[in-house]
Amino acid sequence: MTRRFIVLIALALLAGCAARAPAPTGSAERGPWQDQVDRLEALSSWTLAGKVGLRTPDENTSANLDWRQRPHYYRLLISGPFGAGRTTLEGTAQEVTLTNGEGRLSANSAEALLEQALGWSLPVSSLDHWIRGLPAPEGNVEREVDALGYPTRLIQSGWTIDYGGWMPAGDLWLPRRLDMQRPGIEATLLITIWQPETERD
Repeated sequence: MTRRFIVLIALALLAGCAARAPAPTGSAERGPWQDQVDRLEALSSWTLAGKVGLRTPDENTSANLDWRQRPHYYRLLISGPFGAGRTTLEGTAQEVTLTNGEGRLSANSAEALLEQALGWSLPVSSLDHWIRGLPAPEGNVEREVDALGYPTRLIQSGWTIDYGGWMPAGDLWLPRRLDMQRPGIEATLLITIWQPETERD
């Protein structure tokens, strides 16, 4: 497996598991965090687009990201200046597959797929919570918040997640930027489009 393919896998799996016009910023003001927590916890379908970056001692690279999430399925499209075209990551509770021009890999989970490809893993299953500003269900969490109660930092599962701003999307305020790090790995997700959607099976 080429190093380029390995980097693409790592980038794809950073998003766990359609570009549309971004929600207008206007003069909207955030309400208290507690006012939207129940709706954030219930949110299980969305489309977002942005850029994802990965930094390790050996790599420093980025790619475009389109992420479609459903209650029992997710699909991520990764594209960028890698020269390898589009990479697609699809996952369900039973199987995760990653496909691009160089081949196809599958595993029972995204974590297992990353372990298979790189020999180390990322907490992919936590990212669908962190992307909403919520801690994952499993594991102790430390939390820092701003004056309105919005998280500015989560520390969970050995990862530090810093939130760099929020953007309006429908009746929610959702993260605009996440900077995630643990020793030896740093990942950045910069979101330009957030589109919550009606829940579907």
